[in-house]
Amino acid sequence: MVRTWRAEDGWGVIDSPDTPGGCWASFVSVLVPGHRALVAGQSVEFDYESAEQDGFSFRAIEVWPEGQEPDGSRREVMGGASDAYRSSRTVTFDQPDEPGRA
Repeated sequence: MVRTWRAEDGWGVIDSPDTPGGCWASFVSVLVPGHRALVAGQSVEFDYESAEQDGFSFRAIEVWPEGQEPDGSRREVMGGASDAYRSSRTVTFDQPDEPGRA
């Protein structure tokens, strides 16, 4: 059951007997067509992992409304590489002009 959902922030908390204290969930883990959001009080099914996330001991990997098939086209890997957070750096060094000089 969805305890709370902060639509403006794109995350919320899901309660279940298997996740004491609640399970943190991000919009990225929501497998529904259209806008990825949940509603407080909504019954959901979800897969989770043990992970420290914003004060919670569990993090949802995939969440979808109870009784519905998850929208597999919306699957992404939580915590995986994203182009939005990818960076690189290339360092090149000039060769010394004179032998033995650094």
